[in-house]
Amino acid sequence: MRKLFITALMLTGFAFSTQAQEKNAIGIRLGDNSGFGGEVTFQTALSKNNRIELDLGFRNEGNVYYGGYGNNYYGNGKGYGHNDVKLVGIYQWVFDIKNGFKWYVGPGVGVGIYSSKYYYNDKTFLLENKSGAFGVIAGDVGVEYNFKFPLQLSFDVRPELYLSPDYVDARDNSFGPDLGLSARYRF
Repeated sequence: MRKLFITALMLTGFAFSTQAQEKNAIGIRLGDNSGFGGEVTFQTALSKNNRIELDLGFRNEGNVYYGGYGNNYYGNGKGYGHNDVKLVGIYQWVFDIKNGFKWYVGPGVGVGIYSSKYYYNDKTFLLENKSGAFGVIAGDVGVEYNFKFPLQLSFDVRPELYLSPDYVDARDNSFGPDLGLSARYRF
């Protein structure tokens, strides 16, 4: 009986110590910025109030058609679509709110590759296929809830500024507000 009590006490202490030492989280982030996509997301704590988040994401913006010239919507219209793969690293300051809620803010940078199909070039009126690389400067602000078990849910806004002129042409703009919902396992 005494050994059972000591074993239970040690396991309880171990459970509380591992919960207190959760400094990493891994999961998924679903977002919508130039097409719906998912990201594999990883966070690691640098200190009690600072962490780094790495997100590897895939985006797909299907073909978007414009009426263009004439009445035939698809025949004479112009369209584009593109696929992206992007890695973004964000440094975050984390602040407690109350009862498991926290908010965070921070800057980030990233790189990615893209492939666009049926790209509309408004200078020469030609349809093209393009691919290439791009850079990203990002910011991030969000709120998260950490359950008493190792689950974290968060909602964030990540404004992104794209640095490649070709990628900006494929997207039709150089700025994108990426809204995301994440679920992560803390360990």
